[in-house]
Amino acid sequence: MSKFDYPRLPRREIIGVLAESQIASVSDADLLNPSPDFTSNLYTQILIHIGCLQEDYGLVEFADLEQLENPDLHVDSVRMMNLFKKIKEVISALDCPKKFTLKDLIKPEADRTELFLSAVLNFCLHKDTRMNLLRPAVEDLTLLDEQRQELEARILQLNTDISEFNESREREMPLIQEVDTKIKELRQSISALNNHQMSLKSTFRKKKDAAKEMDEKISSAEFALVQSAQENASLRSKIVQSPDKLQRALEEKKAVQVEAKDAERVAMQSFHKKTAILEVYTKELSSLLEAGTVHVKGMASKKMTKHLKQMQTLQEQMNSGKQVEKDVKVLKVKNSDDGVLDKSLEVKLHEQQGRGGSSSLSLS
Repeated sequence: MSKFDYPRLPRREIIGVLAESQIASVSDADLLNPSPDFTSNLYTQILIHIGCLQEDYGLVEFADLEQLENPDLHVDSVRMMNLFKKIKEVISALDCPKKFTLKDLIKPEADRTELFLSAVLNFCLHKDTRMNLLRPAVEDLTLLDEQRQELEARILQLNTDISEFNESREREMPLIQEVDTKIKELRQSISALNNHQMSLKSTFRKKKDAAKEMDEKISSAEFALVQSAQENASLRSKIVQSPDKLQRALEEKKAVQVEAKDAERVAMQSFHKKTAILEVYTKELSSLLEAGTVHVKGMASKKMTKHLKQMQTLQEQMNSGKQVEKDVKVLKVKNSDDGVLDKSLEVKLHEQQGRGGSSSLSLS
């Protein structure tokens, strides 16, 4: 505790300080002739003012009074002893040069009372001065304390919210784990879809290259179709335009062939007949030659000449029949070749028409 000087305050100043501090209202007479009740009440008000004594200090525990004989007689004495103890502690703490005794309460003296009042009031003045200086800091401290309390309440509320959030998080942890699992599955699905997308892009590039190659093939097919059309036109120009005329010519040649065969057969019959006659005449001529007659020789010579002419005629007819037969065979071969050529041309025409249809379908 700080030490103070103890200038004896004048009675007027003591009265003024007590009045200004609203401790008590006293007069010069009260200070000149202090009574026990006056000093007890004044000290009580001063101690209450400086915060060293509670207003209910006079209340005594009944359990303590029951330990005494005639407790009703000791109530005031117990109250006075409590007051004395508090005043003595305060005076001792203020390092007053004189010690406060019980006599100062029971039989107070004006001089000692003014000294003790001066000491306590000096402390009150010093306290008020310091409190006025410290009041802004105290107010700030009070404000800070209120803010601290508010912050503590806020912290308590936040801790409560955090606890609730932790409990909620623990309750929702299975859902979070399930969501994490779904997220992992979705990421795997996204990765698979990305790979599938890359595969589709690669397939698209291949299809694009195949389409380009197909366009080239279509161009080649169109060019081949044009060439086939030209070849078809050329083949069509080689096809017989009038099959009826060809058929009539074949029939005429067949008729000629039949006639030639008939003529050949007649000629062969005549040839065989003439040959038989020639053999007869030859035999006769031989017999006549053997006979040696000139007349017979002349006659045989004429007959031989005539017979030879007939044989030459028959030979010419036979040669003519053979030539006709050869012509018929040539016509048959030509007719067969024309039929084969006609069929091959028809087959090629159908093939070219089929190619043209497939190419047009591909182009469409």
